[in-house]
Amino acid sequence: MNQSLWVWSTLLVILAWGIVGIFQKLTTKYISAESTLIWQTVGFILMIPLFLPDLIFPAGKSLFDYSMGAIKWGLLVGFINNMGTLFLFAALKNDGKASIVCPLVAMAPPLGMVILAPMLLHETLSLLQGFGVLCALIAIVLLSK
Repeated sequence: MNQSLWVWSTLLVILAWGIVGIFQKLTTKYISAESTLIWQTVGFILMIPLFLPDLIFPAGKSLFDYSMGAIKWGLLVGFINNMGTLFLFAALKNDGKASIVCPLVAMAPPLGMVILAPMLLHETLSLLQGFGVLCALIAIVLLSK
């Protein structure tokens, strides 16, 4: 992948996920965490037409050309992601401040990856990366005060 493409994609993720926390908090003010999860899923489904050309005329494999094992991994990722999202909505619904809950939740992927990647993916952690994890943990403590 072109380096500038992944950088722009990453910046767009930061923008989108930075904004979405506000809308998540507003939504959970009016409806339950479970209903919020369902409506978010409907929002995901509404995006399917954007991907139809790739599903009908795939450049590589089509959606159904993957092994059952690969599909199971995708389903597991979706299930775990939605469980985490449900708990996020529950935290916001139960008086969690978006300005605290969302940054704390945003720490989960990097901390989880740093802990699990060496064990499951056999990746190594540098001293500098370890220092970054320590800084992230300090940030969590500071944000929770």
